[in-house]
Amino acid sequence: MMGTHHIIDGCINCGACAAVCPVNAITDTGDVHVIDKDTCIDCGACDEVCPVDVIQWEITA
Repeated sequence: MMGTHHIIDGCINCGACAAVCPVNAITDTGDVHVIDKDTCIDCGACDEVCPVDVIQWEITA
């Protein structure tokens, strides 16, 4: 099963997720952070540090 992490509505743009991403897959868009699905290695580090629990895993294939 293939999947990736993504950020749902409710991101407070704190940057905690981007700071721990080992492959720099998370970028600040100005209002929220976004995970690049092509770069994400599905390690889950971002999910563990999100203070508002808005990072989820989704099946992609």
